[in-house]
Amino acid sequence: MERKLLYAFLYILIFPALLFILAGDAAWPEGWVFTLWFLVLCYSTIIYLYRKDPALLEERYKKPGTGNQAGWDRYVVYGLIVGFIAWIVIMPLDARWFAWSPAFPLPLKTLGFLMLAGSFFLFFRSYTDNTFLSPLVRVQTERKQQVVSNGVYGFVRHPMYLGGILMFIGAPLLLGSFSGVVAGFALSVLLMARINGEEAMLARELEGYRDYVQKVRYRLVPFLW
Repeated sequence: MERKLLYAFLYILIFPALLFILAGDAAWPEGWVFTLWFLVLCYSTIIYLYRKDPALLEERYKKPGTGNQAGWDRYVVYGLIVGFIAWIVIMPLDARWFAWSPAFPLPLKTLGFLMLAGSFFLFFRSYTDNTFLSPLVRVQTERKQQVVSNGVYGFVRHPMYLGGILMFIGAPLLLGSFSGVVAGFALSVLLMARINGEEAMLARELEGYRDYVQKVRYRLVPFLW
């Protein structure tokens, strides 16, 4: 497990390094704000899981196609991985290297930062509240998976996806990349499509999930969806 942690810590550094290399500006203030947010979120989550919930940490290392993952979800996972890399790449190219986007006003960048703050909260609480938070659409029968309805899961049924959407839109707003916002919307649509397939599977295979849907009415945004 310690070796996996080391690899994870080193792997995570690739993304902020790529951000600054493609920006061509090591003094990019917004880039450093996003980098700090990203590293604190990733490292604090990994450390928390290592100390408090190693079973979930092990689950997070599962690769697409393993376990009893839904067959269609493998393609969604690959799409999210490719889309995330494209999103990371396009933001610094757009905002700094080529400056395709006009300068974003401060209120818009502030909105992006606030969205990232909300994303941080939802991401971290999703991990602390739900020990069955797999990266794959599957029912963890070997871990006797149960429905989780406490914490942020009493607010919406997919708080981690909401955190992801806030990140996908908030980061390019902070960094000043219109192309990043477009890419973020595309990733958000993919997450929303995944929710539909995931909920259909959980309703069929996970005891108590239909009752949970009746208790917590909204998937992502209260009173909207």
